[in-house]
Amino acid sequence: MNERIRAREVRLVGPDGNQLGIKLLPEALSIAQDLDLDLVEVAPMANPPVCRIMDYGKFKFDEAQRLRESRRKGASGGIKEMKYRPKIGDGDFNTKTRQVTKFLQAGHKVKVTIMFRGRELYHPDLGRKILDRIAEQVEGTAKIESEARLDGRNMVMVLAPDRRTTKPAAPRGDRTRAEEIPPLPEVESTAPVEDTTPEIAPSIDDGAGKD
Repeated sequence: MNERIRAREVRLVGPDGNQLGIKLLPEALSIAQDLDLDLVEVAPMANPPVCRIMDYGKFKFDEAQRLRESRRKGASGGIKEMKYRPKIGDGDFNTKTRQVTKFLQAGHKVKVTIMFRGRELYHPDLGRKILDRIAEQVEGTAKIESEARLDGRNMVMVLAPDRRTTKPAAPRGDRTRAEEIPPLPEVESTAPVEDTTPEIAPSIDDGAGKD
């Protein structure tokens, strides 16, 4: 920042984001000082390095505020995480994915993490296949908020509840075993059976009225 920048010349970006071209460092510093702002090196590996004119103190304050807000939301349980391995078995995959679905139905976002070890890191396609399977399983319940991306030795995807289809869970005392079975085929019935679970087809009277 400012006099600590060592480049001879820089590609200068103004405080409004406009490109100001390549400037010698003293000229760039002078422009920033005239605006009573800082010259900050934002892309040191570029040729020439990219520097932006900004209020660095305000930038750091805003970043700290965003970080605190992110931590607050994480602590409140707004985001859940489920971890998978690239070579996960079908049983573990189904168990974890059912839990992901429950999180989504409860209104939580879910961070899905594929953990690579050793040479697995050279085969990111394995992780992407797992994430594609998960996205297919939760289709209709969730939408992809953040596409799959590598983050160090992990691959991460963020799912968010699809508010158009997700329904609030029924109170525990009102739940029935009908939630645990697939929909039955439609049959003729003289009297519809009251059912608290949506989308379950009516079934033949099997004594549901009895205590």
